Amino acid sequence: MKLLLLLGLVALAHGLVSRVPLRKGKSLRQTLREHGLLEKYLKEHPFDLAAKYFRSRMAAEPLQNYLDNEYYGTISIGTPAQEFTVVFDTGSSNLWVPSVYCSSPACSNHNRFNPAASSTFISTNETLYIAYGTGSMAGVLGYDTVTVADIEVINQIFGLAETEPGAFFYYTPFDGILGLAFPSIASSGATPVFDNMMIQNLVAKDLFSVYLSKDGQSGSFILFGAIDPLYTTNGIAWIPLSDETYWQIRMDSVSIGGEGIACAFGCQAIVDTGTSLLAVPDRALGTILSILGANSNGEISCRAASSLPSVVFHINGKAFPVPPSAYVLECTVGFQGMDVPTESGELWILGDVFIREYYVIFNRATNMVGLSRL
Repeated sequence: MKLLLLLGLVALAHGLVSRVPLRKGKSLRQTLREHGLLEKYLKEHPFDLAAKYFRSRMAAEPLQNYLDNEYYGTISIGTPAQEFTVVFDTGSSNLWVPSVYCSSPACSNHNRFNPAASSTFISTNETLYIAYGTGSMAGVLGYDTVTVADIEVINQIFGLAETEPGAFFYYTPFDGILGLAFPSIASSGATPVFDNMMIQNLVAKDLFSVYLSKDGQSGSFILFGAIDPLYTTNGIAWIPLSDETYWQIRMDSVSIGGEGIACAFGCQAIVDTGTSLLAVPDRALGTILSILGANSNGEISCRAASSLPSVVFHINGKAFPVPPSAYVLECTVGFQGMDVPTESGELWILGDVFIREYYVIFNRATNMVGLSRL
């Protein structure tokens, strides 16, 4: 299966409430006690009986896992609410959805926002254009109420797509994109949704966290305003950002079998939920494919896949392995080449292939990324 680099190259080109089945299992207290974490957890999270009767300022949005290729959830815009599916993308900063003004084929088979049907919509004369790695959109900006899980953000600026050229967005299972990177890379100076959540005091903590399931399974989610302790029993490695644009960090090196194979003098990496694969510099891709015994298209022997070594990313003095069970996708390795020069050296994109191995915390309060091994 040939996966595509979905998002995350915008600025580089320019310089829950849901019904779930219940089952009996171990309680949080039992799980934490088994891992020796109960005492620490109770100190950091004192129990407050009254809290259940007041708004918690945290909410989880379940994500649909589409073939381990794309993850998307449902939001609503306007009054009354109009629903849309969106990718929650840490590699871009704008929210946009198709509109009734759009006549592109990509809009014809997706939900389209009708501003005339919303009593809270405010129009503007501002325009919006965004180019992604595999598609683009152009349209106008407007303001309306946006609801994510049970968090209601008022006066949120968003894009109403008028054109979505090409075939890519026509075939996507989602309607639009909700960017979660920093305001500094937002097209047309639009304030990102999560920034408005913080400004309007709608989240308990200025962070959000992501869990992506594997093998098409359910259970993926994005949690706003909190960290789920059930996914951090192996501890959290905190990594400072090297740039407050994307969720960009510095990598020390990349190794296979204990030998350094790339990024020998350090390099930059973006943790990007909107990119399906591991996007690497073209020169590093050739080395990786050669070591793994893959051809130029990344194809390998299915029989040999289970015996391949882990690819290890060394970040902030710690090792973060990605085993073959994560990076081999239908007898194809999940690496894709790219060449995007930056002022601080070569760039890698740690997409969903990497993120599926870790519970990832995006902390705006400290400008750090937290990684917890699953």
